[in-house]
Amino acid sequence: MEIVKSLIFISLAVVLLFAYIAEANIKAHHHEFIIQATKVKRLCETHNSITVNGMFPGPMLVVNNGDTLVVKVINRARYNITIHWHGVRQMRTGWADGPEFVTQCPIRPGSSYTYRFTIQGQEGTLWWHAHSSWLRATVYGSLLVLPPAGSSYPFTNPHRNVPLLLGEWWDANPVDVLRESIRTGGAPNNSDAYTINGQPGDFYKCSSQDTTIVPINVGETILLRVINSALNQPLFFTVANHKLTVVGADASYLKPFTTNVIVLGPGQTTDVLITGDQPPNRYYIAARAYQSAQNAPFGNTTTTAILQYKSAPCCGVGGGSGTKKGISVKPIMPILPAYNDTNTVTRFSQSFRSLRRAEVPTEIDENLFVTVGLGLNNCPKNFRSRRCQGPNGTRFTASMNNVSFALPSNYSLLQAHHHGIPGVFTTDFPAKPPVKFDYTGNNISRSLYQPDRGTKLYKLKYGSRVQIVLQDTGIVTPENHPIHLHGYDFYIIAEGFGNFNPKKDTAKFNLEDPPLRNTVGVPVNGWAVIRFVADNPGVWLMHCHLDAHISWGLAMAFLVENGNGVLQTMEQPPADLPVC
Repeated sequence: MEIVKSLIFISLAVVLLFAYIAEANIKAHHHEFIIQATKVKRLCETHNSITVNGMFPGPMLVVNNGDTLVVKVINRARYNITIHWHGVRQMRTGWADGPEFVTQCPIRPGSSYTYRFTIQGQEGTLWWHAHSSWLRATVYGSLLVLPPAGSSYPFTNPHRNVPLLLGEWWDANPVDVLRESIRTGGAPNNSDAYTINGQPGDFYKCSSQDTTIVPINVGETILLRVINSALNQPLFFTVANHKLTVVGADASYLKPFTTNVIVLGPGQTTDVLITGDQPPNRYYIAARAYQSAQNAPFGNTTTTAILQYKSAPCCGVGGGSGTKKGISVKPIMPILPAYNDTNTVTRFSQSFRSLRRAEVPTEIDENLFVTVGLGLNNCPKNFRSRRCQGPNGTRFTASMNNVSFALPSNYSLLQAHHHGIPGVFTTDFPAKPPVKFDYTGNNISRSLYQPDRGTKLYKLKYGSRVQIVLQDTGIVTPENHPIHLHGYDFYIIAEGFGNFNPKKDTAKFNLEDPPLRNTVGVPVNGWAVIRFVADNPGVWLMHCHLDAHISWGLAMAFLVENGNGVLQTMEQPPADLPVC
């Protein structure tokens, strides 16, 4: 008996020791984000841009898988703001997710809020950005999640990590651009430049002296962590004369594959290895628009950085195309796809496979069919014509399953759910479109152009296995929509063109090694199918990451109920959670 007691005591001691070691290995990273107006000069003009800590782009955060982030956000700007940690699962910590009026009320000017969360089971590239108005045009930065201490990448260890944030720059106040669009009902003005790490590059005015430089040695392999932080534009990305080996996306590892060009919708990240195996020189890193919406205006320009070999026969620190001792040092320019090259986009997205066998749910409890697309509201009788500058005197709108999503203003959805506050939302978001029609046809009835407006959520039981067919529509125009789901990663098990046909298209389902993402590009005039298990209680927004579209209502939210016990239940709201 004494031996048994001793064994039990020793076993308990070992468990406690391992628990102590595990706790000791969880590192907390403390940061302070001061939201402030900062003078930023681009394209020959200086603007008072909203930044974090006076930096544009904002601070790079580096953590290990399993670490905790504690970020105090102090708002010294004149706008309300929230910060979203894009792609972080936020297990049971929905209060830290960040979308305004969804999981929290905004941080008012002069106030602060501390985001606390742990990153679990994710490795790769994520990012953070403002989730209020159009402030993310300048309030964004990278979040690099390294393997746990003592672990390594499942690919060749790179000599260096290089985050490359692709963005958009307006020669105006982005908040005013959005406000004008909402006032007129028309499309917002396009940006004036694309950027790489905040710099437009050599092909824009007053920009070549500050072009981003990426140094590399001959024989060196570096990991480019490419993030599309643009507001409204999917982008092609390439490096002149160099192969890109894709090894990860959205903080999940992939079976490596090699390509000349990658494409990212807003919100998506892609990790690529690049090796210094070319003659020492200067090579342009370039990005330009992928534009799938026909006849829609867009910025048809190219942003550049420079991959610069340290032994190249040049160069000073600046960018541009100067000369040294009469030698031309103009960087080599890559060939980029045409702006409407959907075939390249399709080949790229269909190359994605998870590194290992995926745990895809095979039995489905909740099967949703969700149309995504634009719409046009007739001009209200009390509006003057200058407030209806959409096509033919209408106002732009957008919807999922004919519901144009309306955010509350007195409470956040999560607060209303947690405290049982009535009248803030309903849970009757439809699981399928109210009217079945030829979604990608050319002759869609005008009666389908005006969606209903509402704050409708879809309720999921904890642990339910969910499949969503996301179907693009031709209402107004078909378009590639990057759909982002907060609080979850999901498997993209299939995608295709035309109308999804459950009798034929289920044969295309990849249930072995589909990629795990947090943002899916729904093909123009096509569909994508995603699956996930609802194992994270809270209220989680699903929306198009083209910010013009979310402002028109291309969103919905899931209400995932608590399960059993503490580990299946949302944490209590923090004491400093902002109030509306």
